[in-house]
Amino acid sequence: MTARHVLLLTAAAYASDPDGPWVDGGLVLRAAARAGLGPSALDAAERAGLERSPDGRLRLPGRRAVYEAAHPARRRAAHRLLAEAALGERLRPAGLLHRALAAPYPDSALGTELAAAARLPGPSHGERATALAHAAGLAADPEVRAGRFVAAADQARLAGRPHRARELLGRIDELTPTDAVRGAAALVRGLLALRDGPMADARASLLLAARLCPGERALDARLAAAEAAWALGDALAYQEAVAGQLSGAATARAFGLGMAAALDDRYAAGRVTLRRVVADAAGAGAPDALLRAGAAALVAGDVEAACRLGSRALAAARALDARPELPRALELLAYGELRAGRHARARTHAEEGLRAARAAGQRNVLAHQHAILALVASLDSDADTVARHAAAAQDIAARHGLVQAATLAQWALARADLARGRAAEAAARLGPLVRPGPRQGHFAVRMLAVPCFVEAAVSAGDLGAARAAVAEFNVWADRGYDPQAGALLARCQALLSAGDPVRADARFTEALARHERAGGDFERARTAELHGEWLRRARRPARARVLLRDALVAFERCGASVWAVRTAAELRATGDAPSHPEAPGRLSELTPQQLRIAHCVADGATNREVASRLSVSPRTVDHHLRNVFAQLGVRSRVELARLVDRAEATRAL
Repeated sequence: MTARHVLLLTAAAYASDPDGPWVDGGLVLRAAARAGLGPSALDAAERAGLERSPDGRLRLPGRRAVYEAAHPARRRAAHRLLAEAALGERLRPAGLLHRALAAPYPDSALGTELAAAARLPGPSHGERATALAHAAGLAADPEVRAGRFVAAADQARLAGRPHRARELLGRIDELTPTDAVRGAAALVRGLLALRDGPMADARASLLLAARLCPGERALDARLAAAEAAWALGDALAYQEAVAGQLSGAATARAFGLGMAAALDDRYAAGRVTLRRVVADAAGAGAPDALLRAGAAALVAGDVEAACRLGSRALAAARALDARPELPRALELLAYGELRAGRHARARTHAEEGLRAARAAGQRNVLAHQHAILALVASLDSDADTVARHAAAAQDIAARHGLVQAATLAQWALARADLARGRAAEAAARLGPLVRPGPRQGHFAVRMLAVPCFVEAAVSAGDLGAARAAVAEFNVWADRGYDPQAGALLARCQALLSAGDPVRADARFTEALARHERAGGDFERARTAELHGEWLRRARRPARARVLLRDALVAFERCGASVWAVRTAAELRATGDAPSHPEAPGRLSELTPQQLRIAHCVADGATNREVASRLSVSPRTVDHHLRNVFAQLGVRSRVELARLVDRAEATRAL
C-alpha cells in the first residue's frame, strides 16, 4: 500500500505541469511524510517503476493511468497533502492549485488567488499555464475567464507547447471577450503562426493585435508583423508595419525604425541606427532582445557581431528555459556562420536547430534550417543531399509563404548545379530570383545570389543577363550590407571582361586582394579557382597552377569537397604533376565496374550522374563506391580524384 500512496502522490504532483517530464521530489516526499510514509515507501515505489534523478526530481511513466485508477476521494486527499507540503513562494501557485483540486466544489476566490500567484517569479511557464487555465475555470465572470485563458495560452506558448496554447485560445470563442482580451489573443495567435503557420495569417493577426493592444504589447505586435512581412519577402509591408510613431522600449523602437530605413533610400541612416541597436545589446540578457540585435547586425553588414549575439541568445534561451527562442537562436547562428563562410559551424547549428524546431513544433524555422543545410551541402555533399534539404524547405515554404527559405533553397540547388558544370541549369534557376519582376527572390537574399548567377550566366553565354545583374549588384555593394560584396563585385566584373585580358586579370587580382581583407575561405577559393581557370584558358598554365593549388587547399580546409574535386580536375588540365605519388597500381585491384565508377567520381560526377551514365541504380553506385574507398584506403572524393590523377600521370610517363 505504501508504494501505491507514493505513486499516487507523484501522479497528482504532475497536475502543476501535466506535460512536464519531472516533478519536484522534495514536494512529494514532504507530502508522503505528512501521510506517515517513510523512506521505505519511496524505495518500494522505485521498485514499482518510479524514477529518481540525481538532483532529486521524480518521473513516473504511466502516471495518467495511476491517477485515473484512484478513487476521486483518494485523489483529493493526495492533492490536499501536496498543498500542505508546498512551502515557500516558488511553490505557492502549486500549493494553491492542489488546494483547488482538493476542494469538492469550485471556489472563485481561490481562483483569483491562484491567478495572482501564477504571475509571481519562480514557477516555470508550463506551471503558470496550468495554474492560469485552472484559475480561468474557477472564474464566474466570462470576461475574467477569457483573460485568464489567453494568459494561460501565452504561457503555454512560452513553454514550447503550441498545441496546448491553441487549445486554450479555443476556449475563449464562446465567451465574447473585450477588445483588450481579443488583442491579447490575436497577439498569441500571431506569434504561434509566425513559427508554425502561414505568414499571411500571422501578419493579419499581429496587425489586429497592434490595433487592439496598448503600449509595449502594440510595439511587440508591430515588430512581429514586420517579421512576418520579412519572411513573406514583402519589403513594403515591412515598412508599413513599423510606420509612424512607435511607443515602447527605446531599443525595440530603434530596431523597427532602423530596419525600415535600411529597406528604402535611407539605408545609410538605417545602418547607423541598427549599429546603435547592436551596441546597446552589450548589456542585454533577454533572448528576444539579443535576437533582435543579431538581426540588426546582419542587415548592417556586421556578420561577426551577428554570430556573437546569436551565441549569447542561445546561451540565454537555455539558461532561462525560453524554449520558443531556442530554435530561433540556432537559426540566427547557423545563418551568421554561413554568411561568415564557416560552413562546418553552420551545419552544426542548423542540425541542432532542426531537432529543436521539431521538438518545439516550429515548422517555419524548420524550413529555414533545411535551406541552410542545403546551402552547406552544396559545398561538400552529393546532389541528392542538397535536393533532399531543398525539397524539405520548399515544401513548407510553399504552404506557408516563406519566400526567404524558398530563395535560399533555390540558391543551394543552383550552386550544386554550378559545382558539377551544369551552368545553364544554374542560370535558369537563379535568373527569375535575381532579376526584378513578380517572381523575384527575397529582397534580402537575391543580391547575395547574384555572383553565383553571373558565373552561371557567363558560362552559359548569356552575357546580357549577367551585365544587368552586375549593374544592380554594384549599387547594392556600395551600401555596405555585405563585407564580401566588394570582392565578389570585382570577380563578377572579371568574368564579364573575357574579351579584355588586361582588365580581366586586374579585376581578378583586385578581387583576391579584397577577399584577404574581408575574410571567407570559400568565396576566396572560388575566386582563385575562377582566376586559375581563366589563366589556363589564356594559355598561362604556370600562374594557373599556383592559383588552382591555392584554391584546392582552401576548399579542402573549409570542407568544400565538391568544389575541390572540380578544382583538382582543372589542375590536371594544366598538366600539374603529383608531388608525392601514392601507389597508383592499387587501382588495378578494382573490378572493371569499380574502376569505371572511380573514374566518373574523379571527374566530379555525383552518384546519380554516375548511375545514369553507367545505367545502374544510385544505390549500386553507392555500394561500389564504399567498397572502392575501403579497398584504396581513401576517405573522400577528393582523395580518390588525386589517386586517379596520379595513376594517369604515372601511365603517361
